[in-house]
Order: sequence, then structure tokens, then C-alpha cells
Amino acid sequence: MTILLAINPLVDNNNSEVPMTDPSLNAGLEPREVRTAADARRIIEERALTHVKVGLFDNDGVMRGKYMSRDKFLSSLEHGFSFCDVVLGWDVKDQLYDNASFTGWHTGYPDAPVRILPASCREIPFEDGMLLFLAEFERQAQDVCPRGTLRRVVERCREAGFEPLGALEYEFFLFDETPDSAREKGFRNLKPFTPDWFGYSVIRNSVHAELHRQILELGERMDFPLEGLHTETGPGVLEAAIAVDGAEAAADKAALFKTFLKVLAQRNGLMATFMARWSGDYPGQSGHIHLSLRERDSGKSAFHDPEQPRNMSAVQRHFLAGQQRLMPEFLAMLAPTVNSYRRLVPGFWAPTGATWGVENRTAALRVIPGSDKSQRQEYRLGAADANPYLALAAALGSGLYGILQGWEPGEPVEGNAYALESPQELALPRTLWEAAQRLKDSAAARELFGNGFVEHFAASREWEEREYRRHVSDWELDRYFEII
Repeated sequence: MTILLAINPLVDNNNSEVPMTDPSLNAGLEPREVRTAADARRIIEERALTHVKVGLFDNDGVMRGKYMSRDKFLSSLEHGFSFCDVVLGWDVKDQLYDNASFTGWHTGYPDAPVRILPASCREIPFEDGMLLFLAEFERQAQDVCPRGTLRRVVERCREAGFEPLGALEYEFFLFDETPDSAREKGFRNLKPFTPDWFGYSVIRNSVHAELHRQILELGERMDFPLEGLHTETGPGVLEAAIAVDGAEAAADKAALFKTFLKVLAQRNGLMATFMARWSGDYPGQSGHIHLSLRERDSGKSAFHDPEQPRNMSAVQRHFLAGQQRLMPEFLAMLAPTVNSYRRLVPGFWAPTGATWGVENRTAALRVIPGSDKSQRQEYRLGAADANPYLALAAALGSGLYGILQGWEPGEPVEGNAYALESPQELALPRTLWEAAQRLKDSAAARELFGNGFVEHFAASREWEEREYRRHVSDWELDRYFEII
């Protein structure tokens, strides 16, 4: 397929060029300079916008939103607005949970209060200066709001004297398909954007340099800058590493990246998927999480101690131990779909137990020794299909819990972690249903995330598993229809 591109323009589904707005043409405040409600009012007035786009993220990390009139938005900056709480009460196919107490037919799906986050302001490059603002639920709804859940964990980190930093990296497959063509094919025999296995290919990123440049420029323009972008192992698969930031901002950037990468692909007549594993023939798609803590008082790394083996401070050891010990209990937040568990199998670059190692990519947790600036660890269990807010909340919260409890990790894995059998207490749930039960039974999860969140999210994962079991797969038909 030919990607039509001049210097900066994106391409719509009709292959007509749509120039990216040049920020130099917009005098005055820039989107990423917005910090307060007054700043937001000013930039909207400077751009003479009649409408503004507002979005928030549901249980599955899907962005839901709408255009708001200028007057409505400006009023909402001061007083908030209301959003139907059904977005917290349905699944990715807009089917209503029948097992949730927070909202449902029994509550009548009322509106819930929402607050706009002025500092989240971004320009949407292909919408002629249109601005996007993120929002999050307030009051009772914030108990089950994914962004609110992460925020509560971050606040607890700060109370403990730490500032958490995070960065996410995603693998995603591109297809030479459209939403219509993929459905017409029943999501079978899809044509990958590029053929064959060709990781880190300079040929591929040079032949398709225009598309790669669009992705890089989109990250810069919408403030989820990419530190790296390369082809991965598999047909049409890319990996993007988003730059580090504070934990809340890192989750915002990851959620926006996933959303607008899909938008960019479809505007180019392509499709992107972040499914954990779309084919039994290829590795799954990761969503690795890099985390570190800095001391709020000194600004120094809380993980780095050059006097200790591997430069690991006591804080990092406790953090690592918390992540390792609570991984089986928090797995539903990191592997939230039925498909997630197709990825967690030996030999496909995904962890199969709560293991850790030093610079070991077969382990679930990879310690990366370095300097005060770079000492960190990578939560490699994370998958591309996870809600970034909840994945970060689980990875960060479990580490914080380990610090507060003073836990110590076991011995690191050397060599192939896939070849080792994990102790029973570190074995991971094998299904989404089992993971949901472990989350419900977790005292640590209830302490960190709140009873309201645990009950609601676990119920949503039970629903997801039940929906799966209601359907008959192609594999079952092929295996049993004639022969059994």
C-alpha cells in the first residue's frame, strides 16, 4: 500500500491530504503551556474555537468523549459537568454489566460529576487547531474511575516521600485493512502492513519512512514523545517507547498514544491492534512498564545506591519484592482480557511466573542497574491490551506496598526463566476468571485501591469471562462439529 504524504500532512480515508496545523501560525499560548482554568479559557479565546473536544477513559482504557460548545466548556472549567456513568458500567462492545453494584439498571444509569483537567490540553493536529482536554470522574464515581485509582496510588507514594516516574512501551501490529474490510473477512486472513519477520529493520523503516515520521510527529505534537520506534519480530509489528514522565502524566501519554495511533492508522487506510495476541503463529504484544522512584526531599533516586550490589538500594529491593509477591493478586489489572492469557505462554517473550532477574528479558521483572538517573526496573508482564492507568496503578502500588511492609525479594533468576517452575505462591492465574478472584481476595488490593474499585473491576472481569464462555469459537467447530 502507498502512504500519501508530503512534508507534514496526514491522510484521511479518502486519500486526500489534510495538513497538520503549524503551531507557529497560532499566536499566543501553546497547548502544553496550559496549566490552569484561566490558561484554558485564554487559549480557547485566542483560537476563537466554537467547540472543544473532551475525553475520559473507561474500565478497559477506551477513550470516551464528545465535542462541547465553547460556552459549555468554559462553564465546566469552573463547575465541572456531568457524564453518564454507563461508561463505567459497560464493556468494550457497549454491553451492560449485569453484576456491578456501582451502576446498572438498578440505579438508572445517572449522570456522574466530572472535572476537566486543564493541564491535559493538547492540540489535535488533523483537526485544524482543535483542542482536546482530558477529564476524570469525581465524588463516588472516582472510587471506580481508572485515572482516579492511579491518582490515589500516586498520592500515597508522595505521602511516603517518593515521586514516582514511569514510561510505557508498546508493541502493536499494523494491517493493510480498514474496520469494514476486517469485519467482512471475519478478522481472518488479514493482510499485515509488511510481510515476514524483520525486527529492527532499517529497510522497513526507510521504505515506510513517511508513516514512521507521522507517528513520531504525532507524538511530539500531542505530547507523548517517543524515545524510540522500530519494527519488531513479526509481520507488520512496531514497537514504540514513550518518554518518561511523572506516573499520572505517563499514563495519560500512554492512553493517548494508543488512542491516536489507531486514529492515525485509520486515517492512512490501515488498522492498528493492541490485542495481547492476535494470532497463534506470532508472539504477543507487550506493554512494558518502566518505573523508578525519586526522593521528594532531595530529588535523588530512591533506587540507586552505588554501595550495594547491582546499585540496588533497600528501597528498590522492597519495591521489587512487593511487585513480585503481589503480581498474582493484581494480575487482572495487568492482563484484563480473555485474550491476555493467550500471551502468557512459554517461549513467546512473555513471563509465565512472578520471577525477577538482572537485565534478564525472560523474567517478569527486569532490574536495570544504572546511574542515579537511569536505575529502574521494568515490569515485563504488562501487555499492550491493559488499561495504562490500571496497569501503572498495579505496578506502582504493589511496589509501594512492598516498601511499606519492608519485604525482601527472593533470589534472581539467571538464564531462562521460562524453564523454571514458579513456587506455588508466585504462580500466576491461568485465566481471567481466576485472576478476578485473586483480586477480590487481595487485602493489599483493597487497602491500596479501595473496596469500591476492587469489587467493581473484579465484577467487570468476571463479566468479560462469562461473555467469552457464551460464544462458540472457530477452534471448537473445527475440532468437534463432525468428529466428536
